[in-house]
Amino acid sequence: MEFNMKNVSAVILISVGLLASGAVSASEELAKSKNCLTCHGVEQKVLGPGFKEVAQKYAGQPDAVAKLAEKILKGGSGAWGQIPMPPNPKVSPEEANKLVEWILGLK
Repeated sequence: MEFNMKNVSAVILISVGLLASGAVSASEELAKSKNCLTCHGVEQKVLGPGFKEVAQKYAGQPDAVAKLAEKILKGGSGAWGQIPMPPNPKVSPEEANKLVEWILGLK
């Protein structure tokens, strides 16, 4: 087999595709699978704030991903009213980061 840029490019594209297919998907599907949408709507408040409202509140804050991922993992209270957010032990730190990146990307 002769190696040229076309072959190398094809191998790289296939490898990236295989790696991406095993990665955690940052999407509404991940939020659904982790039961986030039980308490939060994308557009509107349910028990907790809507995700778009969260995105607006934390827009431009350099520590937003770390701060919100920690709230997903450990829970929190007071930022959005009297109802506390419980900890989410079934969410991994990687999933929490992906969820926050998705939420902050909502417009």
